Amino acid sequence: IAATQPSTDWHLKENAREHHTSKFSSEELIVRRGQAFTITFNGAEQPEQNLIFIAETGPKPSKATKTLATFDISSTLSKEGWSAVLQSSSSSSVSISISSPHNAVIGRYRLSVQSGSSSPQSLGTFVLLFNPWSSGDDVFMPNAAECEEYVLEEFGIIFAGNKNHISSFGWNFGQFQGDILNICLAIMDRSLYYRQDPITDVSHRHDPRYLGRVLSAMVNANDDQGVVLGNWSGKYEGGKNPTSWTGSGEILQSWKKSGFKPVKYGQCWVFAAVLTTVLRCLGIPTRTITNFSSAHDADGNLRVDEFYDADGNHLERGADSVWNFHVWNESWFTRNDLGPSYSGWQVLDATPQEESGGIYQCGPASRHAIKEGEVELDYDGPFVFAEVNADCMYWNYDSATGKKTLIFSKSTEIGASISTKAVGRDARVDVTRDYKYEEGSAKEREIFKKARKKLGLEDKFDPTAPKQEEVEQKPDISGKFKVAGSLEVGKDLNLLLVLENLQSDAKTVNVNMTAWSTLYTRRRVNQIWKDSLSVTLAPKEEKQFPIKIKYPEYQQQLTTDKTIQVTALCHVKDGIQVLVKRNITLDNPAIDIQVLGEAKVNKEVVVEVAFTNPINEEVKDCVLQVEGSDLLQGILELRIPPLKASEKSSTKFKLIPSEAGPKHLLVNFFCDKFADIKTFKMVNVIN
Repeated sequence: IAATQPSTDWHLKENAREHHTSKFSSEELIVRRGQAFTITFNGAEQPEQNLIFIAETGPKPSKATKTLATFDISSTLSKEGWSAVLQSSSSSSVSISISSPHNAVIGRYRLSVQSGSSSPQSLGTFVLLFNPWSSGDDVFMPNAAECEEYVLEEFGIIFAGNKNHISSFGWNFGQFQGDILNICLAIMDRSLYYRQDPITDVSHRHDPRYLGRVLSAMVNANDDQGVVLGNWSGKYEGGKNPTSWTGSGEILQSWKKSGFKPVKYGQCWVFAAVLTTVLRCLGIPTRTITNFSSAHDADGNLRVDEFYDADGNHLERGADSVWNFHVWNESWFTRNDLGPSYSGWQVLDATPQEESGGIYQCGPASRHAIKEGEVELDYDGPFVFAEVNADCMYWNYDSATGKKTLIFSKSTEIGASISTKAVGRDARVDVTRDYKYEEGSAKEREIFKKARKKLGLEDKFDPTAPKQEEVEQKPDISGKFKVAGSLEVGKDLNLLLVLENLQSDAKTVNVNMTAWSTLYTRRRVNQIWKDSLSVTLAPKEEKQFPIKIKYPEYQQQLTTDKTIQVTALCHVKDGIQVLVKRNITLDNPAIDIQVLGEAKVNKEVVVEVAFTNPINEEVKDCVLQVEGSDLLQGILELRIPPLKASEKSSTKFKLIPSEAGPKHLLVNFFCDKFADIKTFKMVNVIN
């Protein structure tokens, strides 16, 4: 053993700048694969020609699994394997440029050097990540602005609400903050795949397709004590309400602090946002996608069945459901297993909905394959295809006789306004056309039939050859709910039921109406209101019936998702039933952020947040939560005194920004009457 342990200069600043890793705050070298980095060390006894380097990762490194590399100094850097080139040397130190292959396993490496016949000496550790800036990498993304957004941007916008009324909220991904990288490496080492066979698992970590699938399983707690525990009950005791989170950092830190116990609670956007953080941190370009009127097809027949009773109540029958919205991820990488046309954006979904290969994981499914109906290609094509494209069947179910009657079917209901955040700006981009051909077009129906055929379904249900109970008759009347006035929590809800007689003779109609508070998954929680009316419509006549649901009637019943489903089941005398329904998402009142003065690095700046109580009663238990990467550490929580009816509160606090550039401040305000009023503000920090 040599007398002196070599000391290593990792050139942290220069290497980080070259490798797009400057945003990490780490004393350890973090570099990207397929690209050279420079280190300097002293204490090499032998001439540098005799130096041999050893880079190794994982529990039992070996050359066979590509988790161990030995390489000496050569005249040029290799693209194929690990290599080293001498930069400069003096009597006391050596500077070396080291390069890894484009398809190297990612993770934490141990680096040592051996000279002559002496034993290897450790130089320390470094972390190797995916490299979307390098053309040989599976995650290579040629557009620099997209790399900036999908790998380096720590702020995101997630779209929610419903297809008639899209809302959005900010999210702090925070992939470069504090200890997040170490937590992401720990997530990989806690997966079922690693526990069953650590050596094989680590050897597959060169492949974004493999890691995307493994991490889609690890972000949910099912099967593997993963990061977030899902809860769609509407009751969130013992944990945080899923709507109250504003960033991934708090969730990932809590998971680690608790000794890796699942964090309570998440719903789809929480799983998707946490997966975005983890994949961006590791260097895989990733974004969140929101699909409106998203189908959860539990039985794999590309169709969703919904059941209603005679009063128009939506019944919890069968495992299929349609959610107002659902959020998943797209990650960017090549599909060498499928061929070049299937490369690019891949769908991953960490929300535990259905098992795949025996555990709750979903994807990667090539977005191109989904659009073309090629549902047999890996992975989970049928489930993702149904999410954006299933047909809807609405049934009347008589619980006394068990008889079901088709009310109507709709092929254009599912998969609307598929949305993601724009590159480099805070706006919505519609990507529906990337998932399917235009609804109602011949091409779209052709692809739907192609997908059914590939799944062997063409005989079970084909709209062109329906079974007896599935014959759709033409209705005599049509109906719809119109919104009259604003949709705001704290205000009365005003609707119009519009009924039109389509026939040239008069029709008598009995209408049973209900309103239920629901979750965003349309799961019913509390009945708010019910009513019925009888009407005779003259030939071709249209009539409007005003409906008012007062704030006190719904206030106690509303869930934190602020969603209400209104249905009217119209029983036409001597005709078929007509179902009229509408899902309504209420808006929270507004909250306002002002930055008072210029935001400068390491200088205090005051921020003011204002909220006016819009209702005629006092609100209490008011809390303001603030977070934002590079603007403040962790989460600031401020208690606010109760507010009387119509009273305005103004709260001031100080920030000390730590880095220049456009940063986002996220605010969440909640009290006993309003859940999670969110907003965000872009703060331009100058040096």
